[in-house]
Amino acid sequence: MTDLKTWTPRKSPEPVTLEGRYVRVEPLSAARHGEDLFEATREKELWRYLPDDYIEDRRSFEAWFEELRDRFNFVFYGIVNKENNRAEGLFALMETRPSNGVTEIGVVIWGPELSRTRKATEAVYLTMRYVFETLGYRRLEWKCDNRNEPSKHSAMRFGFTYEGTFRQHMVVKGENRDTAWYSIVDSEWPRLRKGFDAWLDPANFTADGKQKRRLEDMR
Repeated sequence: MTDLKTWTPRKSPEPVTLEGRYVRVEPLSAARHGEDLFEATREKELWRYLPDDYIEDRRSFEAWFEELRDRFNFVFYGIVNKENNRAEGLFALMETRPSNGVTEIGVVIWGPELSRTRKATEAVYLTMRYVFETLGYRRLEWKCDNRNEPSKHSAMRFGFTYEGTFRQHMVVKGENRDTAWYSIVDSEWPRLRKGFDAWLDPANFTADGKQKRRLEDMR
């Protein structure tokens, strides 16, 4: 746990590039990533739990994330597959409170080529490392609609701790949203990092890319 006697407010997340073995996490750009991400997000189910409706055309799609960035001061990132240099997903660091050292991974949209792969896991790992080691934050949050079972499963797999459900937290698309809250705090990060490092090692995968051991078993 951070020594609060020496605590000072931290910098806000910045549009930096995070380099991994399988992916690059890059500052989101309509010119750089717009076409790839528009194609990667054509499945309407990907939009089921987002506050906005499915977007039909590329220009409106690009305007959507630019508007979110400008209105809410989110820092958006694209996840680029290093094998083909194509963007396959996006997310934001949001609801940031630098004076408390808290931020949230949100607006997560992973296309089918990224979801449930080591690329997605590495993108989350790189982001966690940036938040805890580069920025020196105390807490990283993950929140989702309580009906969104894949997102809840991902949070637990990545090492987040379930903290509770905020009942009737929002009205989204004319429906009630109960929100499940998860977090990782700085004292937990060293143990979680060791697990990520071991799981992401190429030795943990077979020639056809299947994991030998689960991430949950390596912490």
